[in-house]
Amino acid sequence: MIGVNGRFLGRSVTGVERFARMLLNEVHDRVAQGAEPPRWTILLPPGVAAPAEWPHFSARTIGKGGGHAWEQFHLPRAAHGSTLLNLCNSGPVLPRRSLTVVHDALVYDLPGNFSRPYRTMHRTLGRLIARRSRIATVSGFSRDRLAAVLGLDPTTIPVIPNAADHVDAIVPDTTIVDQLGLTPGRFMLFVGSFAPNKNLPRALEAFARVAQPDDRLVLVGAAVKSFAQNGMDTVPPGVILPGRISDAALMGLYRGARALVFPSLYEGFGIPPLEMMRFGRPVLAGDIPPVREVCGDAALYVDPMSVDSIAAGMERMLRDDTLVETLAARTLSRANAYTWAASADDLIAALATV
Repeated sequence: MIGVNGRFLGRSVTGVERFARMLLNEVHDRVAQGAEPPRWTILLPPGVAAPAEWPHFSARTIGKGGGHAWEQFHLPRAAHGSTLLNLCNSGPVLPRRSLTVVHDALVYDLPGNFSRPYRTMHRTLGRLIARRSRIATVSGFSRDRLAAVLGLDPTTIPVIPNAADHVDAIVPDTTIVDQLGLTPGRFMLFVGSFAPNKNLPRALEAFARVAQPDDRLVLVGAAVKSFAQNGMDTVPPGVILPGRISDAALMGLYRGARALVFPSLYEGFGIPPLEMMRFGRPVLAGDIPPVREVCGDAALYVDPMSVDSIAAGMERMLRDDTLVETLAARTLSRANAYTWAASADDLIAALATV
């Protein structure tokens, strides 16, 4: 039997939660078709409901409260006798028969990105889970970094990649392009937060250097108040902030954009580039190992620490039609190399080793 830590179902959907949902969607379909035994139970905190689209999974509400306290004290008792699956970075320390997907080593590699209480708790929790049970991750880069900081043999850490074929089921809302006053094929897109590793300040400075009056950079997910919190009182000319938008609207922007700007300093995987490539559109990416691992030859790479390098890359993406067409021709084969079906195979294989 497999007990799934359902704490993530009470949170907003970001990359980590989408990873969990898409893998479980794939496994659920296999259970429904008889290709996977009906051995999966979603273990839920009070007040969190199992998705109605998973009728072939069992579901149990257990314990009381929520958050880390629920996860550490109530979840282990409910999972006794089963293999416990934690898909979103954290899980209880006590169960030895468990698999926890840790998506990156950011809290170890860049501890300054987090408050002291947060990094202390998560670094300690990660070390304890790694020593008592089994961890998995989402890329070869993250596997190697987690092995190094946690003192593990990398061959004992399964890799269960992200994918992007979920976008195929979303009908793009292309009206967002008109609503934002954009011209298809004449704007670049940034998808992410104002977290330091996303490198947005350098991207904005680079855009300001090369932008012509008709050029636009659309920042999805970065709220206007984030500018003030980071010492930027005004939105630079040509930059548009729609804030958080629906998945359908995001797909509309992917389809209409000239390129995705992804100058990250650190990633565990990098889902937006793969989503963008699913639409046959190219990516301007920071030259870091996990992004090269995912994007291969379908991206134009820049030095993410250099505003000059990012600006030169933006200039080429905005003006060089031949470059854009060459990169675009490589995107679909790269995106097709990652599917949720293949990742579900990897998950089931990893569980068999616990």
